Amino acid sequence: MASKIDVFIDKIKKSKSILIVGHKNPDGDSLCSVLALAGIIKQNFGKEPVCLYDGNIPDYLDKVPYRDDIIFCEHFNLSVRFDLAIVLDFGTVAHIGGALPLVKNSAFRIEIDHHKNFDHIGDLCINKETASSVGEVLYEIAKSKDLIYDKDVAELITVSILTDTGNFKYCQTGKALRIVADLVDKGIYIKNITDKLNNKPWKTVKTEAAVVAKTEFFYDRKLAVAIVDAKDYKNLDGRGDIILGLLEQTKGIEYIVLLKQQKINQIGISFRSREKSILHIAESFGGGGHPCAAGAVAFDSLENVKKQVIKAFKGQ
Repeated sequence: MASKIDVFIDKIKKSKSILIVGHKNPDGDSLCSVLALAGIIKQNFGKEPVCLYDGNIPDYLDKVPYRDDIIFCEHFNLSVRFDLAIVLDFGTVAHIGGALPLVKNSAFRIEIDHHKNFDHIGDLCINKETASSVGEVLYEIAKSKDLIYDKDVAELITVSILTDTGNFKYCQTGKALRIVADLVDKGIYIKNITDKLNNKPWKTVKTEAAVVAKTEFFYDRKLAVAIVDAKDYKNLDGRGDIILGLLEQTKGIEYIVLLKQQKINQIGISFRSREKSILHIAESFGGGGHPCAAGAVAFDSLENVKKQVIKAFKGQ
């Protein structure tokens, strides 16, 4: 990995124009790692990267540092050719969204990810599947090369780790906790960060509560299936983590699935497990992620996807 980081640094130094993008509909890790990397590049190399996103950024991320520095891709000239494109936390190429033409047209591409990925787009791939988040990977890159960064970047890395680990619930090792402990020692204040993230509109809170109340249970209540239909999807903030978190508190549930009807025949699926891996199930729907927290998108009716998901958990 050290030699790859050397190439990464060299490409940044030699590039006059730099693009940074994450996945469509960015979550805390995607958005904050993009903004954190932009801050690191500005503060160490004097370059001004262009940060783009596609889809929607959830309201709870409105108050993170540098939020106004990222541009909706439809408001940007997609014919521009960048010297360097850096793609973070994307999983598969299909998840990049509207910025994909810019990435493909760049002179050199670098991907930094922590997902299992067989769909590479980078000329250089810095991928670490054991990392809790891309924020963790950026922290390690910065540390290995003694790169400086301010308190805002430290806060972005912290949000990246906190949101992608479910406040440390999905940590496979202690590394994420040690990183955040180091950042706390350097001056970040966890309460200030969590206060900023508590920033949802009332309609979102009502939708989340209603979805939890209508959850269905299968296989002796071991499997919980919650559904957000197209009418309520517009009120859902982000990936539905609060819905998943509330159901995780319920006694006896081993697996949780949240189905989100993004379009009539496009269903976002979030999978959660207490202990056993559900990654193979997510992969069977064309998705991926982590052993106990994964996701996919299915292109079928809501009813059909629901039936397929219930069947997939038979015998688990």
